[in-house]
Amino acid sequence: MNASNRPHRFPSARSFLAAALLVAGCAGGTASFPAAAGTLMDVKVVDRSTGQVLETWRHRGQLYVAGTPGNRYAVLLNNRSGGRVLSVLSVDGINAISGETAAVSQSGYVLSSGQSAEIAGWRKSMEEVAAFYFTSVADSYAGRTGRPENTGVIGVAIYREEVPPQVAVPAPLAGRYANERASEAADAATASATPSAPAPAAASAEGRARADLKSEADAVGRLAQRQEKKLGTGHGERMAAPTEYTSFRRASSTPSEVITIFYDSRANLMARGIIPDPRYSVRPNPFPGGFAPDPKS
Repeated sequence: MNASNRPHRFPSARSFLAAALLVAGCAGGTASFPAAAGTLMDVKVVDRSTGQVLETWRHRGQLYVAGTPGNRYAVLLNNRSGGRVLSVLSVDGINAISGETAAVSQSGYVLSSGQSAEIAGWRKSMEEVAAFYFTSVADSYAGRTGRPENTGVIGVAIYREEVPPQVAVPAPLAGRYANERASEAADAATASATPSAPAPAAASAEGRARADLKSEADAVGRLAQRQEKKLGTGHGERMAAPTEYTSFRRASSTPSEVITIFYDSRANLMARGIIPDPRYSVRPNPFPGGFAPDPKS
């Protein structure tokens, strides 16, 4: 059996149900969205200090949210698919469960169809997490563990669950067509049992995420001189967040979907042109006049 297809036990997100969480909506905008909506999952970032869902801004194909230094936050996941999924959560390039440098093959949270979960911190045990909060890179968990290179990004790699193929058993046939029908059924069973290759889009999802990270890192380097301190995610106070293990077998060795959200302070995002500056939201008009006015009497 291929090691990547063996069943693994992961923390279940069942105890993180967000149905009772009161979350207020945000003002809209021509380039903003309420969530990062994927095919399998919706991902939102919630400022837990204010209760507001952070506005998501799209810029050159990438998604951004503006964080407030010192405020605690959580990542809200909503399974849109018709089956269970495994969500591997990375914050600042670090796995939110294990604390390892993140890889898509690592541990994650399992959500049932239609289920929502609020992930509010770094998992410290089966009972507690250490709160996520926006802070400087130097104070971030990544910075304090010697891994500041990927601060400012949240990633979710989503895997579908493997479903055992169901082989239909034909009813016994009589007459001269029996052997022919039995042979056709055997061929069909063999074809359905043959594992299919991952879809090209899924196989390339991790590559796109890596390209996004490199592009973002390059942009930050060029603009470092005119930006305030970049944000990272801190390791805050312990909070009760009980969970449990469950078994999950991935349908493929590569994620079915990867959602990436970059974050920084509002001032930095405005300086980079990602969030429009309200002071310059109205463009000057070189020909503001309309029809000829009546002369003054």
